[in-house]
Amino acid sequence: MKVVLLAGGFGTRISEESQFKPKPMVELGGMPILWHIMKLYSHYGFNEFIICAGYKQHVIKEYFADYFLHMSDITYNFTNGNSEMVVHRTASEPWKVTVVDTGLNTMTGGRVRRVRDYIGNEPFMLTYGDGVSDIDISELVKFHKAHGKMVTMSAYNAGQRFGVLDIGDDGQINDFREKTQGDGNMINIGFMVCQPEFIDLIEGDSTVLEKAPLETAAHMGQLMAYKHEGFWQCMDTVREKEQLEKMWATGQAPWKVWD
Repeated sequence: MKVVLLAGGFGTRISEESQFKPKPMVELGGMPILWHIMKLYSHYGFNEFIICAGYKQHVIKEYFADYFLHMSDITYNFTNGNSEMVVHRTASEPWKVTVVDTGLNTMTGGRVRRVRDYIGNEPFMLTYGDGVSDIDISELVKFHKAHGKMVTMSAYNAGQRFGVLDIGDDGQINDFREKTQGDGNMINIGFMVCQPEFIDLIEGDSTVLEKAPLETAAHMGQLMAYKHEGFWQCMDTVREKEQLEKMWATGQAPWKVWD
């Protein structure tokens, strides 16, 4: 199953960093947050990624183009008038990474529609490129296969900052909307599993994933919630980045489930 990562937005709320690079390339512990997310999926055996790039998409392409060099010990020998390179050690990943320029101003839904040919006619995973979690991807996929609906969205209790999910007792999502005074705290954190027909609900570049496509799936009774009770944190602001950096530096990063 392929993993689609949304990594094309401007990241305006963390402009101190995103003026130089896409937000998913902002580093935690010296590695892009995108890398942390990919390591989570890879830990559970999912190693084929489709990255929906946009803003400063060349930064993502160049990072993976040089990834082997970044992760290796290398000797450059110029003593004989030639340029000789010897690789001594490498810790590269078993990844297949497709980086797609999905447009500068394309909305989240439109970005998914633009990579349809790379996904193929098969179920796929989908998440945002700016949040880390210790979610059990194997259990998420197992849950999705068991209920047989079109989309599974991971839900998390994270206060009242984000849009709200109306979830029935059986786990079915009945509505997907903005928060109100009386709403509960379960919000969409990404980490979705989708059937390929979900892409048919996306009209074009201007379609916001969290609006018409997911709302339509909910009204069809085809959107289910996988309730995650562990750790999740997005990185929208410099303060959140600093909090995550501190966790990583002190060895207390719950999302680091890999060795």
